[in-house]
Amino acid sequence: MEVRRTAPVKLVVPAEYHDALHKTADHFLYCANQASNYCWDNTNYEDCITSNVKARDALYDRLREETDLTANLVQEAIRRAVHAVDSGVDRWKKGKRTNKPEFASWSMVYDKRSATFYRNKISLSTVNGRIECDFELPAGSPTPYEEYVLSDDYEFRTSTLQYDQATDEFYFHVTTRKVDEAGEAVETEGSDDTEHKTVLGIDLGVNSLAVSSTATFWSGDEYDHWIREFENRRAEMQQRGTQAAHNAVLRLGRREQTWRKQYTHTVANEIVDEAVDYDCDVIVFEDLTDIRERLPHAEWHHVWAFRRLVEYVEYKAPERGGGSRTG
Repeated sequence: MEVRRTAPVKLVVPAEYHDALHKTADHFLYCANQASNYCWDNTNYEDCITSNVKARDALYDRLREETDLTANLVQEAIRRAVHAVDSGVDRWKKGKRTNKPEFASWSMVYDKRSATFYRNKISLSTVNGRIECDFELPAGSPTPYEEYVLSDDYEFRTSTLQYDQATDEFYFHVTTRKVDEAGEAVETEGSDDTEHKTVLGIDLGVNSLAVSSTATFWSGDEYDHWIREFENRRAEMQQRGTQAAHNAVLRLGRREQTWRKQYTHTVANEIVDEAVDYDCDVIVFEDLTDIRERLPHAEWHHVWAFRRLVEYVEYKAPERGGGSRTG
C-alpha cells in the first residue's frame, strides 16, 4: 500500500480568470457524466465498464470534439467516472445500495501535465488556455504544501481543484506519494506505531467530506443538502411561534441528530471497508488540531462530522482487526 498525503492549498485567483475556471469545470463535469452514462448499466453490474482503457478508447475522441478541454483533462474526467463506477460495482456486488454515479459538485482533477507547480504559484490548463495563480499559504513552517509538494520525499500524483461558492474561493488539494531515494514508492510509514504496517490515509474536507489515500471520495454534497433541509424546516416552524411548533422543532432536532449519527456511521463503515479491501493495517486521519483554521470554510456541522468520523472509526476498526489514529 503506497503512502500518500494530500496538501490543501488556497489559490489567489484573479477576477479575470474566474470565468475560465468555471467554464472548465462545466466541461469537466460534462465529460465525467457522459463517461458515467457510458460505463454504467442499471440491470447487471457485470455489464458495467470498469476498464479505463476501454472507456477512454470509446469516448476520448468524441469528448475532445464536444468540449474545449485539453487532452489530459478529458482523460482525467473519464478516469474519475470509471473509478466511481468501479466503486459502485463493488458496492453492488456486496449487496449495498448504489446507483449510477452523477457528478454535480464543482471539482476538477489535474495531473502533472495540466498543472505545473512553482514554489508560490501554479499554472493550470483551462478552456481559455493556461492561467497562473498564486498560493495563499498559512503562516508558520512547514506548511502541508512545503512538507509534501515541495519535498523530495514525496512526488506529485494528481490534484483536485474545488470551488467554495459561499466564499467565492478556490482550493487545490494536492495528492502526493512518498518515495525513496531511488524514486520508488514507499509502502509504509516510518513512524514507530505504523512501521511495517500498511496505512490508509484519510484527509478531511468540505466538498469531499473525506478522501482516502486510495483516491476514494466521500462527497459532502448529500450531507450539506440534508443539513440545509433540517435548518430550513426548523426556521419555518420557529416562525409560527406556537407551542405545537415548538414541540415539532424538538422532534425535528432529535430526528436530525439521529440522521447525522447514522450518516457518519455509514461513512465510517465504508472507510473501514476500504481499509479491509486494500489490506491496510492502520487508518490514519489528518490531525484535527486547529481544523477550523486549516478549513476556514468548514461550518460547525462539518467539524462535528469530522470528529464523529474519527471517533466511530476508532472503535469500528479494531472489530475488523485493524486500528486508527490521527496525525
